[in-house]
Amino acid sequence: MTSRRQFLSAALVGLTAKAEKRIAGGFVNDSFPLGHRLRDHAKFPAASRVEKHPIVIVGGGVAGLSAAWRLEKRNFRDFVLLEMEPQAGGNSRWGENEITAYPWAAHYVPVPGPRATLVRELFEELGLFENGVWDERRLCFSPQERLFIHGRWQEGIEPEADSTARDRDDYRRFQQRIDEFRASGQFTIPMRLGARESELDRVSIQDWLAQNGFTSPYLNWYINYACRDDYGALARDISAWAGVHYFASREPVEQGPLVWPEGNGWIVRRLLERLQPYVRVNSVAYAITREGTRLRVRTEQTDYLAEKVIFAAPTFLAPYLIEGAPRVDFIYSPWLTANLTIEHPPEDVAWDNVIFDSPALGYVDATHMSLRTFIDRSVWTFYWSLAEHAPAQSRMLLLEKDWPYWREAILNDLARAHPDIRERVSRLDVMRIGHAMSRPAPGFLSSRLNFENRGPVFYANSDLSGFSIFEEAQYHGVAAADRCLA
Repeated sequence: MTSRRQFLSAALVGLTAKAEKRIAGGFVNDSFPLGHRLRDHAKFPAASRVEKHPIVIVGGGVAGLSAAWRLEKRNFRDFVLLEMEPQAGGNSRWGENEITAYPWAAHYVPVPGPRATLVRELFEELGLFENGVWDERRLCFSPQERLFIHGRWQEGIEPEADSTARDRDDYRRFQQRIDEFRASGQFTIPMRLGARESELDRVSIQDWLAQNGFTSPYLNWYINYACRDDYGALARDISAWAGVHYFASREPVEQGPLVWPEGNGWIVRRLLERLQPYVRVNSVAYAITREGTRLRVRTEQTDYLAEKVIFAAPTFLAPYLIEGAPRVDFIYSPWLTANLTIEHPPEDVAWDNVIFDSPALGYVDATHMSLRTFIDRSVWTFYWSLAEHAPAQSRMLLLEKDWPYWREAILNDLARAHPDIRERVSRLDVMRIGHAMSRPAPGFLSSRLNFENRGPVFYANSDLSGFSIFEEAQYHGVAAADRCLA
């Protein structure tokens, strides 16, 4: 097994003691100290006031905001939403500087198919979808994505440069299998509409590829990239069912995706315009206890007495906060994201830019959708799922290393495709997310399908699906709201 030291030296070849040019920046949005206080059952000061509401939502990510959206649409307005961060949005938070808005994590939504009715309903309200037509200003401009491979860029992320007949045959056979899986009706978004227990969930997608004779290194790299991108883990650690779902759950001919400079923060902005009166930021719910027929949700400022609680925070937090909550064995992947201010960006940048065989995931260009004819400054959002080791070990690495270390790691990775990157970057800010997304390891499906979600606490995070995508977060938020109202 590769040691942690060996991995670091291999992944960060060329790491220098200091950058040749002074680059401003640091860590931003660090919330792990507060999370560790919750984990350690630290003491919090008693609140000085009490409020009563029939429903309290804990967690202001997409799931919590979707629950609030549903309640408000059903003309139920006696509720509050508690968010521990200064900014709501969860993995859809965004930033903004003098150049552009930019995402901190989630940066797109695939054009939803006809079965994703809740997403279509919301997007119609937001003006993205009208009379069966998608707003062209939000559909990603070309070039959408590209891959740096063998010293040059190619259009599209599926490796094609110098591909062999065997590579192309594996691509063709894999697509045939995906078409068959799609036709089965089991691979849907939301996943609850079609998912059922499956033999595919007993093996990893890497093992399934080998068992079915898919030996192309290009195809295997591409599927490994897809697993790192959507699940934060290598193909060896991801259920074959989830690996198939990544491809078979989408429409075979897909336009889009839907993108914005601030990523999915654009959706959060629009939701907050409607829901702001209900949202309480900087409100850490540190305990949820029963008091007769009610629930007491404790924060430092206010205690809330509720009949029902929608717990939209990550489900692994429940045993630390909620009296009598069941323990869950969900696995979460740690992530690192960074936003780089780019001076005089290259002219040929696509929206999504990936480097073949990089330990990271590449970057998206926040100004790609701009209609300006000349762009002299931009912001690139860089993504890195720390997938090579067990999540706990990667989380330790994420927190142990200082900002200069990650700055150098990021710049060295980008230098593979952009040798002059250090001359172009004037600022580099890093966000560390220890439990960024749920990881659908082999065996995850049965635990999700058998998860009991009974009141008076209703769970609503996207981790109930096993993977953290917008549609799943919205679905579980809405489902929890409907259960409360029922």
